[in-house]
Amino acid sequence: MISTSKRWAALSIALLLSSLAFTQKANPLEGRWDLEVEFKGKTVPSWLEIRKSGVATLIGRYVSYNGSARPIAEVESKDNGFSFVIPRQWEPEGQDMKIEGKLDGNALSGTMTYTDGSVHSWKGVKSPKLPHNTNPEWDEPIGLFNGENLDGWHTDGENQWVIKNGILTSPQAGANLISDQKFGDFKLHAEFRFPEGSNSGIYLRGRYEVQIADNAGLEPSDIYFGGIYGFLEPNENAAKPANEWQTYDITLIGRRVTIVANGKTIISDQTIPGITGGALDSHEWQPGPIMIQGDHGPVEFRSFKVTPVKTSDY
Repeated sequence: MISTSKRWAALSIALLLSSLAFTQKANPLEGRWDLEVEFKGKTVPSWLEIRKSGVATLIGRYVSYNGSARPIAEVESKDNGFSFVIPRQWEPEGQDMKIEGKLDGNALSGTMTYTDGSVHSWKGVKSPKLPHNTNPEWDEPIGLFNGENLDGWHTDGENQWVIKNGILTSPQAGANLISDQKFGDFKLHAEFRFPEGSNSGIYLRGRYEVQIADNAGLEPSDIYFGGIYGFLEPNENAAKPANEWQTYDITLIGRRVTIVANGKTIISDQTIPGITGGALDSHEWQPGPIMIQGDHGPVEFRSFKVTPVKTSDY
């Protein structure tokens, strides 16, 4: 029979080992990183998260220049270097993508081997902590769409956006529409509709996509109507059927977002981890424009108003 003192000794050792496991130093690779990739003649944004699973295993998520956040099963780490492999998502057929990198001070750099075997360099910095003002003072609303022309906007390609009977319209897939004005913290009111099967989105600060898609009646998902694409899932699917006017009322303060869709709060004061696929850049420490996705499917807007805070911390 084991004595009481031996039982207490064994319990103390177990508690000590457990405590040591939880107080281990963080790996310097851990955290969220804003990346820039030199890809086929362009600088494109990406995002990386590395964190521990258990005592020592490193896992993570990766956002490429398009698509949604992809899980990383394991990040192989040695000294200040690391690597991981992820299967293709929207990329052309070919091999898995391999990312290799190293830590130098407070920055990352490395290479990305694409699905076609081509190798591209990249660099990254830690994602900033964006301040959250719990009691902002709001400025006057700004009507970004005047109902007559595209003054105050520009596109990232050949323009297909037109004004029809006072309604901003993208009749087919083409260029994205980007506001000339940039914003830090703000509230956005948008009224929109789309035809059956269509897909669009609104990029907050040009970096975080709120999905617009024909998903009425489906279970909520972070890649469906009202989700922050690939990151935040709505608590319900508030989408109306296609061809009906719908509304978003979105508040973005720092990284925290609240989305009211068609009068229902579907995301409440949740943190956006990082940029989503299709972002204009990965400079999260800077104000950014509003971007309306036009490179997927048709969409219409009859109202688009932004109310910025009077003072911004960045």
